[in-house]
Amino acid sequence: MHNFKKMDIWIKSMDLISEIYKLTKTFPTHERFGLVTQMQRSAVSIPTNIAEGSAKSCN
Repeated sequence: MHNFKKMDIWIKSMDLISEIYKLTKTFPTHERFGLVTQMQRSAVSIPTNIAEGSAKSCN
């Protein structure tokens, strides 16, 4: 398996997660289970997909 944690795109996607969480903390409470969770799940899916793709490319 490639070390995806050394990939610039993976590192940047982890930074994006931090920024999204900081940003969504400022959103109104009524958005908590709508837009906030959708944005957070989307951001988390990016490095997850990179890691998954990295594992598959070695098989």
